[in-house]
Amino acid sequence: MSVASTDARAAHTDGVRRLLSSYRAIPADASVRLAKPTSNLFRARAKNTGPGLDTSGLTHVIAVDPHTRTADVAGMCTYEDLVAATLPYGLSPLVVPQLKTITLGGAVTGLGIESASFRNGLPHESVLEMDILTGTGEILRASPDENPELFRAFPNSYGTLGYSVRLKIELEPVKPFVALRHVRFGSLTDLVDAMEAIITSGEFDGERVDYLDGVVFTADEGYLCLGTQSATPGPVSDYTGSDIYYQSIQHEGGEKHDRLTIHDYLWRWDTDWFWCSRAFGAQNPRIRRWWPRKYRRSSFYWKLIGYDQRFDIADRLEVRNGRPPRERVVQDVEVPIDRTAEFVAWFLDNVPIEPIWLCPLRLRDEGNWPLYPLRPHHSYVNIGFWSSVPVGPEEGHTNKLIERRVSELNGHKSLYSDAYYSPEEFDELYGGETYKTVKKTYDPDSRFLDLYAKAVKRQ
Repeated sequence: MSVASTDARAAHTDGVRRLLSSYRAIPADASVRLAKPTSNLFRARAKNTGPGLDTSGLTHVIAVDPHTRTADVAGMCTYEDLVAATLPYGLSPLVVPQLKTITLGGAVTGLGIESASFRNGLPHESVLEMDILTGTGEILRASPDENPELFRAFPNSYGTLGYSVRLKIELEPVKPFVALRHVRFGSLTDLVDAMEAIITSGEFDGERVDYLDGVVFTADEGYLCLGTQSATPGPVSDYTGSDIYYQSIQHEGGEKHDRLTIHDYLWRWDTDWFWCSRAFGAQNPRIRRWWPRKYRRSSFYWKLIGYDQRFDIADRLEVRNGRPPRERVVQDVEVPIDRTAEFVAWFLDNVPIEPIWLCPLRLRDEGNWPLYPLRPHHSYVNIGFWSSVPVGPEEGHTNKLIERRVSELNGHKSLYSDAYYSPEEFDELYGGETYKTVKKTYDPDSRFLDLYAKAVKRQ
């Protein structure tokens, strides 16, 4: 039976009541938005000082059922709290995005990915049903059988079709440890070929692979990071202190072996926000020694980014040092696996950002997800790059180059950061008439922003 206290269900009911009350308090001519203290979006957003939706009561795990391997989860629950609730049962969400403060609802409406995605797809594929607050002020059940058009269009809608109040998701069994093999490649083509073989067979050199991602440092130094679950006790590494996970991957040749607890494996990227903590000096040993451990996490670096965006600190420093301002290039793109080496080589030749993260994915089923249409039975590679470059001759110059190249290679770009598509290009890539039909049905008065307005116009 489901493991949940009466208090947890009562708290959820009260949270829904407060959410609906806050919705009704927003003037009919005002756009509806979330009132929450954190975000994992890099898009610039217009300042809005009006009232927002009260989601403070929707941040918890409602129930875990170890027998059916499912969980009922409030929409604003972070993966940090979700994993903390499931691991004691030896269970995990099928895909756990890399950063602790990503919410389950956010990963479903905005996409998420991780090293289990080559076998488990994307987070929305493990959702069995959702309760969604729609633009009419109703909370509707959405599943493959109830309001199926809303269920299918919700992923990648970024809150423009509604907000998830509750999600019921599948879980999978996990073992206490993850044994790691970091395999070095001197060729992008060889690395991608090995990745494709692992996706097909589920193993490498005869050993099972449960988790698969990679890091490219240069065109002739790339790594596949292969994880295998293990129940065997033994020494484990710790990358929450002085040691830095991504630096541990590098070695001279062949394979390098490592071990982590399943908990530390799932959050291995969060301590240093992949490698982005170096921008704050947090990887300098002299600074790191005095940097409180509780602030070595993505949510704190996010606060520093917020201060920078608010006061233009970085650009002011560039100008003071006689350098041009910088363009933010923070993106995740999906490229078909047979075009991945081509894209990465182009990127390394044209964009001065390194390292680059690679994470393969393959949809689990035949489901049609119209706002992010990846082909079933085809492998893609998520390529993540997160930094800045000197500004070009026009606003978003480098981002526009990347968008064009991704489209030329039949790929897609996630919408959590800056986008520069024309309305026509955007419609072709992100749902077009299907989105407009669902929008009209479930948000007839446009209480939520339109997806193009939210993702491209940066409102």
